Amino acid sequence: MRSRTADRLCAEAVDLARTAAEETAGAWAVGDHLGVVAEGDRVVTHSFACEDPAYRGWRWAVTVARASRAKLVTVDEAVLLPDADAILAPEWVPWSERLRPGDMGPGDLLPTEADDLRLEPGWMSVPDDEVAVPEPDLPAAAATESVVAPDDSVLPAPDAVTAAALAEQLGLRRARVLSRYGLHTAADRWEESFGTKSPMAQAAPAHCVSCGFLAPISGSLRQAFGICANEFSPADGRVVSLAYGCGGHSEAAVMPTPPQPAAPVLDELGADPLR
Repeated sequence: MRSRTADRLCAEAVDLARTAAEETAGAWAVGDHLGVVAEGDRVVTHSFACEDPAYRGWRWAVTVARASRAKLVTVDEAVLLPDADAILAPEWVPWSERLRPGDMGPGDLLPTEADDLRLEPGWMSVPDDEVAVPEPDLPAAAATESVVAPDDSVLPAPDAVTAAALAEQLGLRRARVLSRYGLHTAADRWEESFGTKSPMAQAAPAHCVSCGFLAPISGSLRQAFGICANEFSPADGRVVSLAYGCGGHSEAAVMPTPPQPAAPVLDELGADPLR
């Protein structure tokens, strides 16, 4: 194993290293000589304090070397390196990880990755020749006739219907749809914001499942969520858990009907004495 002792000629080349640092940063930015470190055989690095106020805690490192049996020392590189107390920029984070709910504004575009786990292929992303659409049990005479849809539009004969055309008629023309993973992450997010563990729900007199202001939603999520339609509720217009609740519950405190005053009685038979 070779020795890590600093080469004498390279270690003595302090002026050469300083000149290289000053040519890189300027004489005003190079401070005192801090020391020398052996990097290998006939290769050492000289360190100089950095006087630039924008780089506190940094140092200039100039590496010099010489060839075997040569007495001429040359400069390899001069760089600015941080020390333990240096001010460093925060670690770079991709924009997709920095983005937070509410960051989007008018005109902003948020691209989704092709392999986004929250999405999965929809009807329109499957080629027509790869999907077999089962034909309904129709009489032989009607097998080649057109079919009238509920909205009075005419569909092609069953043997000519493709998956894409059928999806078009049913309003399912989407290249990608919500995956089960995306469904679960959305449910967890809604449950955290307006769920049974929130302070508002803990103090509520009743749950949203029995509230008249709850607007139901379609799909499998209707078994656990709905939309609040109470303008005075903190969850107005938000997706809420059926176990959520607030003080604006429709049946929490029903205002009693004010009593009707009795009809006035007129006594026309008697007379009041005058004083």
